[in-house]
Amino acid sequence: MMNLDSEDLAFLPLGGTGEIGMNFNLYRCDGRWLAVDCGIGFGGSALPEVEIMMPDPAFIAERHEDLVGLVLTHAHEDHLGAVPWLWRFLRCPVYATPFAAAVLQAKLAEEKLEKEVPLIVVQPGGVLNLPPFVVRFLPVTHSTPEAQALAITTRHGTVLHTGDWKLDPQPLIGPPTDEEAFAKLGEAGVLAMVCDSTNAVVEGHSGSEADVRRSLTALVRNLRGRVVVTCFASNVARIESIALAAQASGRSVILVGRSLRKLEAAARASGYLKGIPEFLTEDDAGSVPDEKALLLVTGSQGEPNSALARIAADTHRRIALSEGDTVVFSSRIIPGNEQAIIAVQEALVRRGVRLMTDRDHMVHVSGHPARDELRRLYRLVRPGWSVPVHGEWRHLAAHAELAKELGVAPIMLEDGDILRLAPGTPQVVDSAPVGRLVRDGDRLLPLGGEVMSARRRMLFHGAVVASLAVDAAGRLRGEPQLSAPGLFELGDPEGERVLSEFTDALAELPLAVRSDHRSFAEAAKTALRRVLSRHLTKRPLVDVHILRI
Repeated sequence: MMNLDSEDLAFLPLGGTGEIGMNFNLYRCDGRWLAVDCGIGFGGSALPEVEIMMPDPAFIAERHEDLVGLVLTHAHEDHLGAVPWLWRFLRCPVYATPFAAAVLQAKLAEEKLEKEVPLIVVQPGGVLNLPPFVVRFLPVTHSTPEAQALAITTRHGTVLHTGDWKLDPQPLIGPPTDEEAFAKLGEAGVLAMVCDSTNAVVEGHSGSEADVRRSLTALVRNLRGRVVVTCFASNVARIESIALAAQASGRSVILVGRSLRKLEAAARASGYLKGIPEFLTEDDAGSVPDEKALLLVTGSQGEPNSALARIAADTHRRIALSEGDTVVFSSRIIPGNEQAIIAVQEALVRRGVRLMTDRDHMVHVSGHPARDELRRLYRLVRPGWSVPVHGEWRHLAAHAELAKELGVAPIMLEDGDILRLAPGTPQVVDSAPVGRLVRDGDRLLPLGGEVMSARRRMLFHGAVVASLAVDAAGRLRGEPQLSAPGLFELGDPEGERVLSEFTDALAELPLAVRSDHRSFAEAAKTALRRVLSRHLTKRPLVDVHILRI
């Protein structure tokens, strides 16, 4: 293990490299640390037992006294959503632009942390002096307002951390990416560029929000019946475009979903959506004629408890759709959410609802750079080294290939790799422990811990609990009872045979074993497992409750 407090400049991703989401990055300079972003991820179909997860901050928690601050690049959940949960491990100031700060402040208030976390607002394009780091914000276009790249300057050199970005000549809200600032940065010299890889497999250009606005306006004008549009709540430009499309077709916008209402409040508080009338709420939905309604709804990723999922299942308490209505998915599919989205879309189609997606209409453009945009940024910045981040391995590999074609040497990392950038030639010199924490109600659990392992096993194999009463000598009193939800129906003959064989196995246990509570419990569990293995191809979680009378 190297000296982790050595005098050098190093980069360490604890989340977001080799995966989508959970962005959590650390820079070390001369023994001091700077954190960039602190986001969440979702379990998806690969981890059905998980709803929300986040990087384990244990490594930096041990060094929090040397942590000079946490800088947030923008307001997306995968970049700031974990702050209310992980800040207590970091105990440092948090820096964000006004919109990101407004979004985060609402999240902190939900956890009663708004007065505890030192949240410092930095204007777009501002500069932070956090010795030994100087951090300059560089405005970039993304699918949420005020996204910033970070020029991180130290005595060892400057690193450009791009965050999420794209090149859009007409972003509609906020300025275009400041290409002149990137060119000047390149002229001054950039040691390495730590860069977004999400769309590195996509040739061409990501497209413009202005094109989506024009298309949505034309599409909505020609639709009949109720119109539902679902998009990412944080895409304020898209929400404004939807509102303008509704106005042009004589429709009123009805917001449906908690996250949309919170993001609208943050946007208006930050000076956005000017000139857009206040949106109606779902309580108003029944009073607006179908031909005059446009419902802006959460759930573009098929989230099971979202408003759109409940509408599709016809379980929403106020909103119902029928044949002739239209749902527009003005969003992309985040990897891992495919099956959930398809399930919602299938349910809508069964109800006779027409679907419009980015596969067949211009209703969405990505907020991440495609290959032409990556090429443009590399030519502006001319970094000494390329460090692809923010993407799965196929994205990182495509990004590395492109960098190499442009004459920039790439360095491939995964979460936990400690990359020494200077002095000397950049190289991975060590690794830090990484892990995942799962949000479970009001607590955090390790993804690989016993609780989540048991939950995963129960999800696929079920659970069997036996209850039995015995006297002081360990003799059975009455018949044992089995509970096996998800494995046996009530009165199932197979379940009755399992119970009978289990009872016989208990009777055969030596009295010396049955008289000792702990030995009896372990022997009973072993007997139950053996009986189940003869009747099931699964390996359910097994427990035995013994009542001594």
